[in-house]
Amino acid sequence: MTATEIATETATAVISGARERIDALDDRIIGLVQERMAVSAVVQEARIASGGRRVHLSRENEVLGRYRDALGKPGTELAMTLLELSRGRV
Repeated sequence: MTATEIATETATAVISGARERIDALDDRIIGLVQERMAVSAVVQEARIASGGRRVHLSRENEVLGRYRDALGKPGTELAMTLLELSRGRV
């Protein structure tokens, strides 16, 4: 086997293993997003039951800031998507 063939086999194994890990991480992330949505629904129900609004904008701004600080501009976009999923239809 040539050095190039060995390198190709090694790269293929590394890529395959990394993709399996990414798939496992994605499964965990999806589960966490679903859990976040459920917890958010509980908060919204409690807020509405006590006469408040379903959406608390200052809290959403805190979440946006946390994601932006940790991940930059893409973090803000990710947080917006999470908030949209968690708040349901406004």
